[in-house]
Amino acid sequence: MKKTFVKDIQERALIDSPFLVRDKIIGMAKNGRPYMILKLMDCTGEVEGRIWDRVDELSARFDKDDFVQVSGKASVYMGKMQLVIQELNRVEESEIEISDFLPVSTRPVVEMVAELTALAEGFTDTDLRSLMQAFLTDEDFMLGYTRAPAAKAMHHVYLGGLLEHSLAVAALANDISQRYENINRDLLVVGALLHDVGKVVELRYQRSFEYTDAGKLLGHIVIGVELVEEKIRTLQNFPKELAIHLKHLLLSHHGQYEYGSPKRPKTMEAVILNFLDDLDSKINGVRTHIDREPDSESSWTQYHRLYDRYFFKGTSAKPVSESAINKPAINKRAEKGSKSLAPVDKERSGQPRSRFSNTLGEQLQGVNFDLLGSEKQDKNDE
Repeated sequence: MKKTFVKDIQERALIDSPFLVRDKIIGMAKNGRPYMILKLMDCTGEVEGRIWDRVDELSARFDKDDFVQVSGKASVYMGKMQLVIQELNRVEESEIEISDFLPVSTRPVVEMVAELTALAEGFTDTDLRSLMQAFLTDEDFMLGYTRAPAAKAMHHVYLGGLLEHSLAVAALANDISQRYENINRDLLVVGALLHDVGKVVELRYQRSFEYTDAGKLLGHIVIGVELVEEKIRTLQNFPKELAIHLKHLLLSHHGQYEYGSPKRPKTMEAVILNFLDDLDSKINGVRTHIDREPDSESSWTQYHRLYDRYFFKGTSAKPVSESAINKPAINKRAEKGSKSLAPVDKERSGQPRSRFSNTLGEQLQGVNFDLLGSEKQDKNDE
């Protein structure tokens, strides 16, 4: 089946291609006639689709999360590409290639599983090694762990993203444990591999990425601790104190209560895991935002609402001449050119700040990190 990807849609182009329906909204115009707005997606992005005629007829043919064959014309409205749809029909999943519609990690799953297996086999702590082996031999768990995204919107938002993120944090944890004394390397790396394990259950990722009922009601931190506890119960004589420290890593890896963390980090391994998780997630989030505009002439990205800023991509290329308009796009970030001024920043006094912090000092400002767990701090946490 011929596929036109979202990133390749040009203004005034006639489109006849399958897409995944991420959202479906029916409204009523001022003249009393119904219209429909669709969010259509594939692995390269999203485009809005609008239906003005035969709304009831076409709406009955499909539901949200269905694959549909769309016929229509592309146009730019208010600076955004959209499709004005004339015809639409549901397509069976057997007729499409799922990797064309959901973003996928650039790292092959086989390669990541091999890295995970090697890590698990290399632990010197036999109890932690047995725990990781229990997860690795659970086929149902591994099916989700190798397929799930790491988040719905912020970072590693693609199939395989959870495993890719977990391995990246584990690699950083391994590096840190060799640079500082008295770090429990095996505990820290296992915590890195399992810190987001609850997202296997928290997120739905067969079609579009959404939260499950359990995800909305419990969240991945609580679910993750439950999964770890279930596996520990299958092992004989797993040390109680080790189990407590491992669970603490999961419970505190978001760092602060306002970020959804049931506990704040109170061990050195927990402090390290919190910052490494934050580091890898933000690096991926910024990179993904930059990569959304490979053909842009600007040295700056568009405004990122959640991070509350623009990001510098690199010096822009010289203005494109008319003769070069139809030439293939190239990576502008790799070119050297004239400097450009940053867009006017949207940061204003009195505007709530985002969670994105530039420095460790900013994140620690006003925070009382009592790593020894004093009696006073314990009372505050309760």
